[in-house]
Amino acid sequence: MPAAKPAQPIRLHTTLLSGHGHRVKLFLSLLDLPFEVIELNMKAGDNRRPEYLQLNPFGQVPTIEDGETVLFDSNAILVYLAKRYGDESWLPQDALGAATVQRWLSLAAGQIAYGPCSARLVTVFGAPLNLETAQKIAVKLFDVMDRELADKPFAAGDHVTIADVAAHTYIAHAPEGGVSLEPYPNIRAWLRRVEALPRFTPMPSTKAGLLAE
Repeated sequence: MPAAKPAQPIRLHTTLLSGHGHRVKLFLSLLDLPFEVIELNMKAGDNRRPEYLQLNPFGQVPTIEDGETVLFDSNAILVYLAKRYGDESWLPQDALGAATVQRWLSLAAGQIAYGPCSARLVTVFGAPLNLETAQKIAVKLFDVMDRELADKPFAAGDHVTIADVAAHTYIAHAPEGGVSLEPYPNIRAWLRRVEALPRFTPMPSTKAGLLAE
């Protein structure tokens, strides 16, 4: 059985346009958990201040504080929240279900991070990464994903899991990195299903890539 809701709001340290942070914010919203966002100004170096480095020695976002528990890494946080506050549907316990979700978490840390996430880092934040390489990784990923989503409504099967939460944000915002979603009807249908979930909360878009005016 999932635990009762926390006595105090969970503190989420992140930035408004962080897709990794949005994964956590989205899941907190979907679980209807009380939380407060601690907005960090990365340009001002908030993430490098000693008090933040005590929470997250890598100086990255997101980080959560749930009472005495401090945790960083967005996918690890999703697992924690699912196990502590969600029901089993979010993170299946059977061998195949758990492995399928894990495969998508690995994609989130792999091809999604190096593809649509990295492309957006270049166009939105000016990151010194290879845009063309990131876009090629994204296209190859989307080619595979679109075929896989042809016969199932959600990433890991017939119901939503943390796999969908981990994958959604950077794929939805791929056009900001110059990667079109138009060739991928099954991905677009999957995005709509995730976005139709109760309490879904979007990440703000930026006028970059294919969305530039």
